[in-house]
Amino acid sequence: MRGLVCKLTVHRLCWAVLASLWVATCAHAASLRYCDQPQPASAEPYGQLLRMTELVKAELEHSGQRVAVMSRSGLDLRRFGQRYSHAGVSLQANTASRWAVRQLYYACDEQRPRLYDQGVAGFVFGTDNPQLGYVSVVFLPAAAADQLEQAALDNQQALSLLAPVYSANAYAFSVRYQNCNQWVIELLAAAWGRLPDPADSADPRASAQRWLLDQRYRPSEFSVHNPLLMLASHFVKWVHSDDHPQEAVKQARYRVSMPASIETFIHTTFPDATRMEFCHNQQHMVIHHGWDALADNCEPGEQDTVMAFD
Repeated sequence: MRGLVCKLTVHRLCWAVLASLWVATCAHAASLRYCDQPQPASAEPYGQLLRMTELVKAELEHSGQRVAVMSRSGLDLRRFGQRYSHAGVSLQANTASRWAVRQLYYACDEQRPRLYDQGVAGFVFGTDNPQLGYVSVVFLPAAAADQLEQAALDNQQALSLLAPVYSANAYAFSVRYQNCNQWVIELLAAAWGRLPDPADSADPRASAQRWLLDQRYRPSEFSVHNPLLMLASHFVKWVHSDDHPQEAVKQARYRVSMPASIETFIHTTFPDATRMEFCHNQQHMVIHHGWDALADNCEPGEQDTVMAFD
């Protein structure tokens, strides 16, 4: 996908500015540093991130699968009930590198969204907290996996679902804008809904969203009782509210695609899908199997695998 991929230097989460505006006070200068790379940290936590990367890649290789929906933590969104901020499709046959994650990123210099193939290491490193991180990997039943792999590797189809204008808080059922996770869920819809060929469809994104509505897809809902968010839509180019229903805006409720809503949709649609969750803190790494969540602070459960850092 060399002609398709814009090799960005950005490793910030697509939700960085929006979450900073919601979580922080907007007065802190760092809240607007969306396009900057994460601040350098000491060598130790990045060594731990490398170990985490090796662990995730090893489990991908041992899975017997060729495709996975992968999500990672980054900016702290716990007050919104969200552990994961960014999702993509990890592909064993990705030409960029084995198991590279195909995803949407916002190209700051061009001020537009792009599709980007990123190695697992870069994906895991895209965090604001290198000392505590989580990665979730979902494996699909064979037929669904084959359909998703074909759709994700089809450059024409992948690009046909890319919106020209980015919004971090894009409404899940509007084609006006798109965020990183919205591209993923629309790709799933195109793959599993057997939607028309992009060349034969006037609006592939609208077709994907209609299918998601028919399948009762439920995006994540954010209740934002902070007037600064409304001001942000006038000053920050990647935060908008004019795509959301007016009544929802009045109530400060925003329905946005997030990794959690994507995983819930997969589990509901394919009960045989399986999930692994990985985490690390400064003491150890943990592997957890199942659809229930790992504990906060990467505390292992009785059935989890724990690997201590030396």
